[in-house]
Amino acid sequence: MSAPAAGFPRLLALGDAAFSVEFGGGIAPEIHARVLGFAAALADCAIPGVIELVPSFRSVTVHVDPDHVDPQRLAADLLALAQAGHEAAASGRRWVLPVCFDDDLAPDLPDVAAHAGLSREAVIESLTTTEFSVYMLGFLPGFAYLGGLPAALEMPRLATPRTRVPAGSLAIAGRMAAVYPWDSPGGWRLVGRTGVGLFDAGNAARPALLAPGDRVRFRAVASLAEAAEALPEPP
Repeated sequence: MSAPAAGFPRLLALGDAAFSVEFGGGIAPEIHARVLGFAAALADCAIPGVIELVPSFRSVTVHVDPDHVDPQRLAADLLALAQAGHEAAASGRRWVLPVCFDDDLAPDLPDVAAHAGLSREAVIESLTTTEFSVYMLGFLPGFAYLGGLPAALEMPRLATPRTRVPAGSLAIAGRMAAVYPWDSPGGWRLVGRTGVGLFDAGNAARPALLAPGDRVRFRAVASLAEAAEALPEPP
């Protein structure tokens, strides 16, 4: 287990109904392992008055019912649990998402290839041989921020975001990848598209397909129709 960063973990009160427990100042696998480990350990504690846990890149927001908790005692308990140094012992589910990389579905793929000094085929191979980690959900329901993008493919967001990004678009920005679950404005670079649904409001137990701690691989398919018909399955 690596040593925690200086000054972390630390606890911040977010009004009277939430706390933020921070484990570092950046995006890194070792920090995220502490985030997931703390969230799992806290969930196991089943503390009365704790309503919801929201993990992010480097912190966990703990939502509470202020009428059913002693804030000072809970704050002390949260910090003690964070300082215990729990790390995620295992990842979540593993998924394989089919993606079509046809030119009309991947308008930014040529720019990514030129920036990286690679062929179009080499970029696709890099994307489909990388295992990505789900760091957090945000921006849109079911929008998962995927860490692990190879450094050679790192590019900034578009200077002018698109007013509409089609649902299912595989996109990259910085060292992250993501799949847009809905039609939406967006400034990430589009490099492919899947037809797999990433959010189902009718599934009360797990409306978002992907969750923090899951692992994701992409599989190239010949057409968008094939990408829509294929199912995400654990390899």
